[in-house]
Amino acid sequence: MNLLITGGAGFIGSNVIHHLIERPEIKRLVNLDCLTYAGHLANLEGLAGHSKYVFEQVDLREKAAVVRVVQQHGITHVLHLAAESHVDRSITGPGDFVQTNIVGTFNLLEACRAVWLDAGSRITNQASPFRFHHVSTDEVYGSLGPTGRFTETTPYAPNSPYAASKASSDLLVRAYHHTYGLPAVITNCSNNYGPYQFPEKLIPVAIQSCLARKPIPVYGDGMNVRDWLYVRDHAEALWQVLTRGADGQTYNIGGHNEWPNLRIVELIADLADELASHLGGGTRRLNDRRYAVDASKVQQELGWKPTYTFERGLRETVRWYLDHQDWVEAVLGTTAGGAQSSSSART
Repeated sequence: MNLLITGGAGFIGSNVIHHLIERPEIKRLVNLDCLTYAGHLANLEGLAGHSKYVFEQVDLREKAAVVRVVQQHGITHVLHLAAESHVDRSITGPGDFVQTNIVGTFNLLEACRAVWLDAGSRITNQASPFRFHHVSTDEVYGSLGPTGRFTETTPYAPNSPYAASKASSDLLVRAYHHTYGLPAVITNCSNNYGPYQFPEKLIPVAIQSCLARKPIPVYGDGMNVRDWLYVRDHAEALWQVLTRGADGQTYNIGGHNEWPNLRIVELIADLADELASHLGGGTRRLNDRRYAVDASKVQQELGWKPTYTFERGLRETVRWYLDHQDWVEAVLGTTAGGAQSSSSART
C-alpha cells in the first residue's frame, strides 16, 4: 500500500500518521499539506528521516501538482483529511472553505480517477487495489434536538459555510463512486480532541486560558452539547474503514461521549488546578445546539469501538499541553496563553 494522507501536518492528520507509520501493510506514506496556519511540521517531529515517510508541500487547489503526487508516488490509497475546518473562520471568510474543501476535493478525485481508473482498466477478475477514503464531519447533518443521534441515513442539513462545504465534498465523492466506479468510502466523525490540536478550538483554548489565568471563552449559556472522540481512537477507526469498509458506504464515527461545553471547561479548570471558570465568549451566529452520532454501524460491521473514556482522554490531553508549551508557543508565534477564543472543537 502506498498511502496518501492529505492534511497530514494538521491536528487529526498528524495523529493518524503517528498511528499508522509502522503498519507493515504501508510501504510508503506520503503527507500532502500546504502548511496553512493550522498545519505544522512540528506535529511530525522525528519522522523526517523515516524510510517510509515523504512530505509534499502542495496546495490541493493546484490540480497539476496533485496529479503529479498521485502518479509519482504510485498512490493506491487515500485518506483525505485536508480541509478548512474552523466554523468561525467560515462565517467571516467562506471563500477559502469553498476553494479548499470543494475544489480541492474535486482536484484530488480527478487525479485519482485519471490514475486509478486507467490502471484499473487493465485489472481483471480481482477486487480493486485502490481506495479513496473521504474524512468528513457530523456537522453536515445540522443540529439535533435534545434526543436522538445522527445516523448514516440522516438527511444533510448544514447550517454554516464550513458544514455546507463539507457536505458538498461528501456528495462529490459519492457521485464519483456511482458515476465513475471510483472505489470510495466516507466517514462522518464527531468532535475530536487530543495532542497537536491548534489552539483556536474549545479544549486547547480552555487549557491555555487556565494556564494564563484568563477567562475561558464559552459562547452563549455554555450548554451546547457535542459528542467527543479522542483523536487516537479516530485514527484507528479511519484505518479500519480504509482497509475493511465496504465500497460506496458511509460510516459515522463517534465516541458516545456527550458533554455540554460549560461542563468541559469546568473539568479542564479542575485538571489545570483552577477552581472556577468564567464565561466570556459572547454569542456566535449559527451555533448548533447539539451534535451526536450513532456509531453502531462501524462498531457492528468492522468491530471498532473507542478505547478512551472522555475523562481519561481529557486528562491525557491536558497533560500533553502542559508538557508541550514550547509547541504551543511555536504554532501560535506568541507567548503561551495567547490563543484565540472559540466554542467549537473540530477537526
